Amino acid sequence: MMGSGAAWPPSQVLLNIGGKKYATTTDTLTQREPESMLAAMFSGRHTVSTDDKTGMIFIDRDGTHFRHILNWLRDGVVPILQDSEYQELLREAEYYQLLGLVDHISASLNKRKDEDISVAELTRTEVIKIIQSERVRFRGVNLSGLDLSKLDLSFVDFSYACIRKTNFSRSNLQKAKFGDAEAEGSIFKDAILRECELIGANLHGAVLDGAHLQSANLQDACLTGCSLYEADLRSAHLQSAKLTGANLKGANLEGANLKGAKLNSANLQGANLQRAYLREVDLRESQLDGAKLGGANLLGAIR
Repeated sequence: MMGSGAAWPPSQVLLNIGGKKYATTTDTLTQREPESMLAAMFSGRHTVSTDDKTGMIFIDRDGTHFRHILNWLRDGVVPILQDSEYQELLREAEYYQLLGLVDHISASLNKRKDEDISVAELTRTEVIKIIQSERVRFRGVNLSGLDLSKLDLSFVDFSYACIRKTNFSRSNLQKAKFGDAEAEGSIFKDAILRECELIGANLHGAVLDGAHLQSANLQDACLTGCSLYEADLRSAHLQSAKLTGANLKGANLEGANLKGAKLNSANLQGANLQRAYLREVDLRESQLDGAKLGGANLLGAIR
């Protein structure tokens, strides 16, 4: 079924990308991104196999977004897409090693994140009125950039909410729910978060200095680059949490469950890890000077 495998000449190219058919030229595939996988395939340095009947070259990838890739290679155009579609296109761009397209998509996604901060759906005053009622829910609501400090937000449901750079300093958030919330860069300094649910939440770069997180559930949460200076995390659930580069200096993690957590490059100086469950924890390049590890379970920890 496959042809002789002669090097493809600089002319028309017929492609079958996961069942979707495209026609282009070797110039298009090689000139804009000369270091890409596509450029390497059609540079003449390699052989490519064609179907004897159709003359097409088959690539086993999802062809849905390949038209965007061709438009990028032809004109340098990045389409306007939904975030989920951008993620799909980014995956394809990375596969084909189109580094210029990867940079443009990443820049577009980061710009949207910055813009999200300015479009909070409610004001602080409106939030205060709402929390005076029972069973308050802000599930999926955008509250990014708001000042919600010093409020009683206990038991409030923030699951799936967008709360980037929101200020919760000194607020009472006991037993609040933040499951899968987007909380990058938010501030929880000295906040009460006892028994909070933060499963799968994105707290990258958040500030939780002095926060009260006793028995909080942070399983699978992203806490990379977080500051948890002198935070109280006694008996907290941090299984598989990502704490790479986090500042846990002086934090109290006594009896916390950190099984499988990523603590590489974290600052744990002076932290209390007594009786903590640290099985299979990644502690590479972490700072443990003065940390208390009495009774901690370190079986299988990577150090």
